Amino acid sequence: MSKPLVSIVMGSDSDLEIMQEAGKALEGFGIAYEIDVTSAHRSPDRTAEFARKAAERGLRVIIAGAGGAAHLAGVIAAHTTLPVIGVPVSATSLNGLDSLLATVQMPAGIPVATVAIGKPGATNAGILAAQIIGVADAGVAQKLLAHKEKLAKGVEEKSKKLQASLK
Repeated sequence: MSKPLVSIVMGSDSDLEIMQEAGKALEGFGIAYEIDVTSAHRSPDRTAEFARKAAERGLRVIIAGAGGAAHLAGVIAAHTTLPVIGVPVSATSLNGLDSLLATVQMPAGIPVATVAIGKPGATNAGILAAQIIGVADAGVAQKLLAHKEKLAKGVEEKSKKLQASLK
């Protein structure tokens, strides 16, 4: 098995169904990843240690999903120079809006790339991680181009189908 280039972490195992979507996206580009649980609030020392050692373990990108107060991505970003992508998870009666705002509102100097709430965001986090890795990996870059072409073909097919149904 290849050494992971991306780490997918979440604040609770209840987020696994959502965060697996990031893994599926990475698999589509042939990128090895790891997946784990760590919490900014319930295991702050573990989270800080994970972040501090991530680069020396060969990781290139961290994807962090969390709901509620959603501090996980920001805490990780505070302890590493690696790119961190935050996935807001819907975990409260606010349907993820609280998580989105907590993830995106980082202070200057501690950036967290933030994607959409839930499964679409997790998918996009995986694709964004592939794009970051693809800057220095021609094979991944080629797979990204093929992905974009597939999306464009899908739109073209839908357009043709729609136009045919209108005749």
